[in-house]
Amino acid sequence: MLKGKHVLLGVTGSIAAYKIANLASMLVKLNADVHVIMTKNAEQFISPVTFETLTGNKVIDDTFERNSGYHVAHIAMAAEADVVLIAPATANVIAKLAHGIADDMLTSTMLACTSPILLSPAMNTHMYENQVTQENMEKLKSLGYQLIEPASGYLACGDTGKGKMPEPEVLLDCILQEIACEKDMTGKKVLVTAGPTREAIDPVRYITNHSTGKMGYAIAENAARRGAEVTLVSGPVQIAKPRFVRTIDVTSAEEMYQAVEKEFDSQDIIVMAAAVADYRPEVVAENKIKKSDGQMSISLERTKDILGTFAHKKTKQFICGFSMETENMLENSKAKLKKKNLDMIVANNLKVAGAGFGTDTNIVTVITEESCEELPIMKKEEVAGAIFDRILNKL
Repeated sequence: MLKGKHVLLGVTGSIAAYKIANLASMLVKLNADVHVIMTKNAEQFISPVTFETLTGNKVIDDTFERNSGYHVAHIAMAAEADVVLIAPATANVIAKLAHGIADDMLTSTMLACTSPILLSPAMNTHMYENQVTQENMEKLKSLGYQLIEPASGYLACGDTGKGKMPEPEVLLDCILQEIACEKDMTGKKVLVTAGPTREAIDPVRYITNHSTGKMGYAIAENAARRGAEVTLVSGPVQIAKPRFVRTIDVTSAEEMYQAVEKEFDSQDIIVMAAAVADYRPEVVAENKIKKSDGQMSISLERTKDILGTFAHKKTKQFICGFSMETENMLENSKAKLKKKNLDMIVANNLKVAGAGFGTDTNIVTVITEESCEELPIMKKEEVAGAIFDRILNKL
């Protein structure tokens, strides 16, 4: 995912420094070229050898290091970085950066850096809330630095409050948002539906399906990483909400319909990946429910056809739907494409290994009026990228 990308990590003197070793490892596993600059205070908490072992690159901690491998290290490292993350960022380093002080390798490199710089403040709550620190952070924002909001919780010093560095997974998401994809969807508004819906039978039971939301969430995340403004309408799922995406939580098909209706007119691209429960139980008074041999019998009525309804209302929107079939996949999907007035439909067969609900991979066929293209088995995030590649080629 990050092959050919250069990530520069700046590690400063905070107890949270030990967490960055995990982040460095995660970045390397994504094929990034990771370099680390440490302050002398950071080395009181974690050894440079740790980062050198994980990244395969020498840690630089001295502006005048003669064996750095660079001609002028702080200039060269700034020039090759695609993104910089300073984490943890102490109050001291934040103050230096805000006032242009360059008295060590890290701050000198930052003055020479033209790539995006992310800062993850980590410190005691009172230090974080101090007016001087707040003013320094505001100044850095005005200079183009991107600050990652610290978490709240129990701190190493024993206080409880804001100032905790987010977990490495959060920091990784911030880096991926910055450099994982080309920003070829900047200015586009994208609406995605994902997950299952539930239709209540009574206060305890409901009708639903096996959708986990993984495909729809991957689609929303990919669009955001490509620069789009993304709204995700999500049924009830057990996966974390994608960052950098506005999420609207719904439960029933009617709630999903209303959410889509509210957002529809302002969108450029709509991808409906939700697996909507097709039927809702008819509301029946308890004393009229028929029972036979201990079995409860209820009548069902169809839910609204969200995809078909809005596809026929489209004006400027490009609408992509999903077709999940167990037989006659191509024939049924092509019929849906025409009947529902779609621009594109993504079809897969739930009986094929590696495809469908609950898996991390998918095997899909992308169908338009002019073409039918079967894609190989891929991770769902890769499928999401392939879908948008083809959508952009149609716009």
